[in-house]
Amino acid sequence: MIKITKTRFILFLTAAFMIGALIFGGAGALMLNSEGAIFSGNDKLAEIRKNIHDHYLFDYDEKELMDGLYKGYVDSLNDPYSSYMNKKEFESYMTTTKGEYSGVGITFTMVDGKYRVVGVTKDSPAEMAGIEEGDYILLVDGKEYADQDIMAAKIRGDEGTKVTLTMLHNKKEKEVTMIRQDIKQESVSYKMLDSETAYIGINQFVDNTSEDFEKALKAVTKNGVNYLILDLRDNGGGLVDQCVEIADWFLDEGVVCYIKDKKGDLGSFDAKNGKTELETVVMINENSASSAEILAAAMKDNGYDTIGTRSFGKGIIQNTITLKDGSALKLTIMEFLSPEKHKIHNKGIKPDYIVKDKKKTKEDEQLEKAKELLQTL
Repeated sequence: MIKITKTRFILFLTAAFMIGALIFGGAGALMLNSEGAIFSGNDKLAEIRKNIHDHYLFDYDEKELMDGLYKGYVDSLNDPYSSYMNKKEFESYMTTTKGEYSGVGITFTMVDGKYRVVGVTKDSPAEMAGIEEGDYILLVDGKEYADQDIMAAKIRGDEGTKVTLTMLHNKKEKEVTMIRQDIKQESVSYKMLDSETAYIGINQFVDNTSEDFEKALKAVTKNGVNYLILDLRDNGGGLVDQCVEIADWFLDEGVVCYIKDKKGDLGSFDAKNGKTELETVVMINENSASSAEILAAAMKDNGYDTIGTRSFGKGIIQNTITLKDGSALKLTIMEFLSPEKHKIHNKGIKPDYIVKDKKKTKEDEQLEKAKELLQTL
């Protein structure tokens, strides 16, 4: 079995709009890497191209046709997590690893083939426009998108430019036009709940999340707390190296997660020994996905109590290959398993204590249960 080091590659996993990738250095070679090879090796495609060139009435952009060809080829895998991105789309996609971008400040995920909003950044254009968690995105600038990465790239854009979203809000369609602005998402938040109990929330795993988490943990520890509530609710995932570094604070030396490839070969991400002495419980919900599920599953398998609702169930890994022209192919290549080798994909993590957050009430039922549980530890 292969031990995976954090320096060997970076994983980027998420089921929200910054959907995941495993990024290797260098360019990848594809069957579709040059127009000449495509047409010279495919008589039917060459015939279609010639007929368009000779007879199509309206103007068209050859490059857009080629992009459509690549997208259609990958889309035919019928895998919502595999896709082709042109250079501009890929550049926009990669900005999400930094936690900073120009856009409207919403996080969304695919649920039953629909794009549901799972988070709205405070003071963002989306919040000011009245977009709320639970709304659905139907169209972006009048167009429907099958790939959530591509749709996310269309929502993002240059600061000061406009974007119009068609939303389903309270079962009614409405159009919302917003001015994009620079968005900086703080991935870690913390507070004291009482003199003995601290709360740390992680809403995504981006650059410096583990560093920010360490600062938060040290800050609450200085206050002499004994208990910690770790909130991974509505966390769609992100950089796995950040996730594994945070796992170091909660696990003895050993496996954080296993990864299994097409051949069935296993590798693993491992934690070092250096865990906190704080009694800790973990909150998850139906929007906790990918990297968040890696951390939650690792902690659950190592004896930490979990509270909330069954997690999203995205337990697969995408390899994003940068192509020679700056475009990219994102392809599902592996799945991850918990330390006890429990399957997560399409199953999710069942919490030890199932508690639904009614949301319509001011009380956070899941948080209250977590506080109650800590008093028994």
